[in-house]
Amino acid sequence: MEVVSILLNVFLGGVLGVVGGLFGIGGGLIAIPVLGLLFGLDQQLAQGTALVMVVPNVLVSIWKYNQRNRIDWRRAFILSGSGIVSALLGALLAVGLDPVLMRKAFVGFLLFLVGYNLWQLRMRGRRGEHSPGMIWLAVLGLAAGAFGGLFGVGGAVIATPLLTSVFGFTQIMAQGLSLTMALPATGLTLVTYATHGEVSWVIGIPLAIGGIVSVGWGVRLAHALPERNLRVAFCGFLLVCAILLALK
Repeated sequence: MEVVSILLNVFLGGVLGVVGGLFGIGGGLIAIPVLGLLFGLDQQLAQGTALVMVVPNVLVSIWKYNQRNRIDWRRAFILSGSGIVSALLGALLAVGLDPVLMRKAFVGFLLFLVGYNLWQLRMRGRRGEHSPGMIWLAVLGLAAGAFGGLFGVGGAVIATPLLTSVFGFTQIMAQGLSLTMALPATGLTLVTYATHGEVSWVIGIPLAIGGIVSVGWGVRLAHALPERNLRVAFCGFLLVCAILLALK
């Protein structure tokens, strides 16, 4: 029975890996409510366990995105450097908060993102891409890192819509750049959660194995979808995550 459970977790990790590759988030955003619903993990433990899968998924996704659409590494280093600092602070805050309060805050956070992305879709025309200053990229990295550390989602889910709406990047370019910011921040956040005993390695490692195998399929699908369809799918994905978590 234990072997069957491991195989099911690998399969689940594979499904989450496709989703993570498709939306450039590593899969943690949907893994957190799934872990809460299927395994009964509290909010902090679900977030820490999801990160075991997210870290390698993000690494593979960066490689795949860079192969198809070269990432601007100068911008990436600015985002990731500022995001590391705030991610640590967010993670340290998260492990000391009430799990029920954390879950409610996370649902509100997801619903806000849904509203923001729908507002983007309603706007007529997309701004042309421009070169943001280093200071603004650093500010974005700080904000995204803080939310990523607090909710265990790596910050890409915050950075991606801001990169598309404020800086005018395409969805694909924004997802690839956001992933580079998420990698060091998620690694540091995982260490913080693990240090406080908020990680289930027995569940997390099989999820990571499945995710590593499948994340490339999600990246290929992301590049195949039209821009608007990808954004609409991203909004629907966020809404499903919020509903799943609210049902916990």
